[in-house]
Amino acid sequence: MADFVASPATRAYAAQKGVDLSALAAEIGRTNLAREDIDRKLSGAMPLNTSDLWAVDHRRWGPVRQEPLSKMMQVGSANLSAAQRFIPAVTHHDEAGMDAVEALRAELKADAAEKGVKLTALAFHVLALAACLKAFPRFNASLTPDGTALVLKDYVHIGIAVDTPAGLMVPVIRDVDRKGLFAVATEISDLAERAQARKIRAEEMGGASISISSLGGIGGSAFTPIVNPPEVAILGITRAQIRPHWDGEAFLPRLTVPLDLSYDHRAINGADAARFLSHHVRLIADPRRLLL
Repeated sequence: MADFVASPATRAYAAQKGVDLSALAAEIGRTNLAREDIDRKLSGAMPLNTSDLWAVDHRRWGPVRQEPLSKMMQVGSANLSAAQRFIPAVTHHDEAGMDAVEALRAELKADAAEKGVKLTALAFHVLALAACLKAFPRFNASLTPDGTALVLKDYVHIGIAVDTPAGLMVPVIRDVDRKGLFAVATEISDLAERAQARKIRAEEMGGASISISSLGGIGGSAFTPIVNPPEVAILGITRAQIRPHWDGEAFLPRLTVPLDLSYDHRAINGADAARFLSHHVRLIADPRRLLL
């Protein structure tokens, strides 16, 4: 009997058609099953084994080398594949002016240095995201396994995606809504350093309300982050750049950061996603509100 992953609707459809999903998974050599797999089985068509797509002898075209994926990357690959298969995700794009954040960072630089705090722009985004979750509670939720209800959360925990040599890790900052700017900045630095050293504890992973994937230190102008189930949304951040901004009379230079909000369309509609990200933009434009 093979293990398999299938949505409640797929399981119900299989039961209605008399298809054994465990046997089907074993037959096609794939554990993520959908309605089209059942239809293909019923039609008598050759079952699709997706591993065949990669069963290529690359040596036919030249020298090759093989590098094994880390265990973390293998687990991440399975999770991301399932997320892409089962979540009807949409990405909403916007941009935020960062001039006020940079001015406040400069103002707080001496105080932060005195306390040994590395104050980055990401800390402001974490606080802004926490405030958005309080204002839009449907984003601080998870769907029940049968997809018929939302589990609304009364805590605010934010995952921070960290790129490590072994693969992507997402440690979580707990109770962000109860913490100040310097405390959040300190936790970001601590979690990132320990993630790189593979010293994150099991209890520091999982349970996030929402996650942030920041590529600001690398580059890019936009991307489509994958929602990390059971969360219903993820915020992507790319590199801030100076861009012309029309103030009604003239074009002025403004430091602008692109924002990319991917969300599960089963739980969140497009209008709410736009409002959520617009609220984040307003908070970043006036960061002193985050310190109150």
